Amino acid sequence: MAILPIVTLPDPVLRKVSTPVETVDDELRRLLDDMLVTMYDAPGVGLAGIQVGIDKRILVADASDREEDGRKPVCMINPRILSRSEATRIYEEGCLSIPGEHVEIERPATVKVSYTDRDGRERELDAEGLFATVIQHEIDHLDGKLIIDFLSSLRRDMVVRKFKKLARTT
Repeated sequence: MAILPIVTLPDPVLRKVSTPVETVDDELRRLLDDMLVTMYDAPGVGLAGIQVGIDKRILVADASDREEDGRKPVCMINPRILSRSEATRIYEEGCLSIPGEHVEIERPATVKVSYTDRDGRERELDAEGLFATVIQHEIDHLDGKLIIDFLSSLRRDMVVRKFKKLARTT
């Protein structure tokens, strides 16, 4: 397994809408394993394929309390939100592709998601709390949406300028 480089702002690939996966095979499973290693190393609680430059509708997540419960990774291929609760929750979200930035975002508190698992089986999952937030955040990535899109245009432009300046100096 390998730690993959994480794509950061202002790379335009982060705005790309990811393409559906056609086949679940050993190559895809290795990629999901590499994404998990990358996510844990970062450290993060979720990672979308596009964040490592892979244009596929895949994500990995683990919102468990690793100290208390150990790791509980979930790999989702072609995830789709089937329903969202009317109840919402505000969470300060960070992003591995926009390091150091945090945005308070109000999202549905629970979601029902359909996806294909790493063995090619169709699944449905009810997620709540932080796990629901992580899934919604990562699916946003698959749709080319970033946490800065929840900011005012003035603040979003400031963040983008900051990352463009950082990219020029590195």
